[in-house]
Amino acid sequence: MSSNKKYWKSVEELNENSSIVEALRNNEFVEAIPTDEFLSDSSLSSSSTTRRDFLKYVGFTTAAATLAACEGPVNKSIPYVVQPETIIPGVADYYATTMFDGFDFANLLVKTREGRPIKIDNNKSEGAKFAANARVHASILSLYDSMRLQYPKVDAKKASWSDVNSKIKANLKSANGKQIVLLTNTLASPSTEKLIADFISKNPTAKHVIYDAVSESAALDAYETVYGERALVDYDFSKATSVIVSLNADFLGDWQGGGYDAGFAQVRVPKSGKMTKHFQLEANMTLSGAAADKRIPMTVANQKQALVKIYNVITNSSIPTGKIPNEAEVVNAAKQLKASGSKGVLVCGIQDKNAQLVVLAINQVLTSEAFVGVGARLIRKGSNEDVDQLIKDMNAKNVHTLIMSGVNPVYTLANSKAFLSGLKQVPLSVAFSLKEDETAEKTTIAAAVPHYLESWNDNMLTKGTYSLTQPTIRPLFETKQFQEVLMSLNGISGTYYDYIKSNAASYLGSSSWNKVVHDGVISNGIVTISGGTADYSGAASALASSKALADFELVLYTKTGLGDGQQANNPWLQEFPDPITRVSWDNYATVSIADAKKLDLSNEIVANGGLNGSYVDIIVNGVKLEKVPVIVQPGQAVGTIGLALGYGKKASLKEEMQVGISAYSLYNNFNNVQSVKISKASGDHEFASVQSQKTLMGRGDIVKETTLEIFNTKNAKEWNEVPMVSLDHKEVEATKVDLWESFDRSVGHHFNLSIDLNACTGCGACVIACHAENNVPVVGKSEIRRSRDMHWLRIDRYYSSEDTFEGDNKKKEEFDGLFGDKGSLGGFGEMESPANNPQVVFQPVMCQHCNHAPCETVCPVAATSHSRQGQNHMAYNRCVGTRYCANNCPYKVRRFNWFLYNKNSEFDFHMNDDLGRMVINPDVNVRSRGVMEKCSMCIQMTQKTILDAKRDGREVKDGEFQTACSNACSTGAMVFGDINDKESKVKELTEDERMYHLLESVGTKPNVIYHVKVRNT
Repeated sequence: MSSNKKYWKSVEELNENSSIVEALRNNEFVEAIPTDEFLSDSSLSSSSTTRRDFLKYVGFTTAAATLAACEGPVNKSIPYVVQPETIIPGVADYYATTMFDGFDFANLLVKTREGRPIKIDNNKSEGAKFAANARVHASILSLYDSMRLQYPKVDAKKASWSDVNSKIKANLKSANGKQIVLLTNTLASPSTEKLIADFISKNPTAKHVIYDAVSESAALDAYETVYGERALVDYDFSKATSVIVSLNADFLGDWQGGGYDAGFAQVRVPKSGKMTKHFQLEANMTLSGAAADKRIPMTVANQKQALVKIYNVITNSSIPTGKIPNEAEVVNAAKQLKASGSKGVLVCGIQDKNAQLVVLAINQVLTSEAFVGVGARLIRKGSNEDVDQLIKDMNAKNVHTLIMSGVNPVYTLANSKAFLSGLKQVPLSVAFSLKEDETAEKTTIAAAVPHYLESWNDNMLTKGTYSLTQPTIRPLFETKQFQEVLMSLNGISGTYYDYIKSNAASYLGSSSWNKVVHDGVISNGIVTISGGTADYSGAASALASSKALADFELVLYTKTGLGDGQQANNPWLQEFPDPITRVSWDNYATVSIADAKKLDLSNEIVANGGLNGSYVDIIVNGVKLEKVPVIVQPGQAVGTIGLALGYGKKASLKEEMQVGISAYSLYNNFNNVQSVKISKASGDHEFASVQSQKTLMGRGDIVKETTLEIFNTKNAKEWNEVPMVSLDHKEVEATKVDLWESFDRSVGHHFNLSIDLNACTGCGACVIACHAENNVPVVGKSEIRRSRDMHWLRIDRYYSSEDTFEGDNKKKEEFDGLFGDKGSLGGFGEMESPANNPQVVFQPVMCQHCNHAPCETVCPVAATSHSRQGQNHMAYNRCVGTRYCANNCPYKVRRFNWFLYNKNSEFDFHMNDDLGRMVINPDVNVRSRGVMEKCSMCIQMTQKTILDAKRDGREVKDGEFQTACSNACSTGAMVFGDINDKESKVKELTEDERMYHLLESVGTKPNVIYHVKVRNT
């Protein structure tokens, strides 16, 4: 039996009488085209021009007018006078490196062309466990940010580095017993930490304060209490093969640094009829909640009570707790977790030390394999208490010198006013920063640092691993690393590279320096956590006594796109649609449907397909934010409001990137849950949302899903139905009917891309990787609102629900007649709205590269054609922009260049300046105005693989063929390869019983395949 679910993309679609939704489903041109003036020309009625001649004429005149209006640019290539031995023009070089900025981290391979880093890939060497998320992929564009701090400044004036060094040294000598403070983000660099220890030994009044903008101090404090060091548990979700319970922990997002999605995906794809069951208790709708089998929305106050209830079940305790909604579901989850034993795990994101201690206790009792025997993460070490004490010391005039690196407290601290007033009392303040940000503007010295792709460093992200950051390009500006200045202050000669190399012997084990430089990372085995105890019962009792907030709960979080806001000037990330809300270029308050009705808040899709929303004023602890836009979010817990950090920056940002509202001012005492008062404000906000666009014309067979029970007990034809069509008045399977004769594609390569809906988490790394590889332009908020986004790959987010929820099913079965307590008329009306807590599915959609492509048959100038290898090509020089192909594409994956986005001051993003264009991939054309573009299945990558194998005189190995998206996918949801290779992974996937094609009944025979989503409900 197939799923009887209704799928919908926006709340507006639940309104059956919405004329706007109907118009968007059926009309590509949502605004009327002004044809009256053109058609009123009387000469047209007497014309004898045929349609074919007309198209020829239009094609020629359009091209001629384009050439006449703006001549094609002439780019003169200047050859090397003396060619570097290490660079072969046209051939890419790759460098293994590690990225860590205090918030994001990953083991990487960086692709360079003629000395320019242009693309980030995942390092797949042994020991490299952290893959790049969307922000890390986009960080390469931040290298070419024209707003970077390009030289050091003293008192806001350009200075030399010798001036900087001498000023700092002179100031240190005059400290007279007052504090010298190094304020940094978490470093995770043993060499840097050694330099700081040396600095403190030479300056007895010096101390090191570690500050994380988004704090994990509660979890760190709990871990330190139990295990004696400041670290985090490095959970291994691939070993949680039975049950995962998560409370407020978006482990598929940014919780404790992220990087858990690969392990999670391994246990979420059904194998041998089994898959992990995932419970999620949360307030905001998150990536983890979207992936859950059972999601229970609740306030954080109720989550604390729920955690104690789970503790009682697991440990057979009887600590009294308060009554909470959905208590039976919480107890059921606890019982299943207890039954799972070592195959289960519980994780928690509640910023409360007692809650974190209870989590450690539960996992110890379970002897969870995902917890016991795993390592420790060293990527968060900040202390809230130390930061608070520093601000007090500064205002008491006890700090003589403040040297900051990797932090922006003027922007990220809730009490930034207190920090600023203290900063004025400090005789010398230094900010080592990539940009002249809010803090660097206020300090005595603004020290320009290089990008991580211009730097040397070492890293110990987890205990037992050692990785290097190595430069992939010479510094673009007059910059110095924080470590180089520390070496100078410590009187150490030589370069930082020499210093790292001399220290590396302690961490290399049996490996060599050259090996770690080549591989980027080495692993000396997991240093496991063991033993440890604390007053767990006391922690649970204290947690049980916590009270609910009087007003709404404000739950602060970080968005998948911007994170903590360090890359707010990155246009790729600003234009990246949030996976849940599908809104770009904004942050907003998310409210539940029930609360929106109470407060008279709404979202509305307007005539041109744009999304409008109400405004609210919110007050937290006396701080008021005015005109905060609202998104009515299905699944938001009633009584809670979500708001993303990382927005509202102004300093050193282009005007187009100065968007959103800073929520850091509400981040009191580093607590992401605050009591908030909310009231409706006047006006409507215009969102740049892609949610209501490209809805595949309202047709079904888009998402297929089933339950694990049906998957295991029913024939595949029941849960993966093949659509039927009529042939000679008989019903036959649509896959067996062709309008055209098929070509023989069994010779050579034939590419397919497989997408597993069970493994896809919606993280968006593939979207940014596609941008980088294929020179996809950024068009800005105004164009996105007009449905003109240029993403070659989009990740559709669908909400879904059964006709009734589980409780409603029972009620429906007991209906008896029309009226009375069990009458269907009243009963159906009382049932819970499916929008209150929907299930979610993510579906990446790109050009499907149809073997029977409808776009190819309607192009009047043969600009789009098909290859023997299965790729649908675009000849940009032939395209005259009729857009017939876009109209005829059932998948809505083609993009039209309304404007010239390259070297155009109207689109002041990275393609508008010479520095930003350094990221452009020379293997892919930069498209011009008036042509269609779309996913090419990265033909430049597949052809390079074929040519490399030909040069080496060998066959292409399985796994060598990659696209940008499949290479970026850390969960294995995307697998690309040659189906003519009978031993290939993708060939195996095409024969899997979960495989289906998108809109199979249309008969386009795509080369992109999907796998039915299975839920363990």
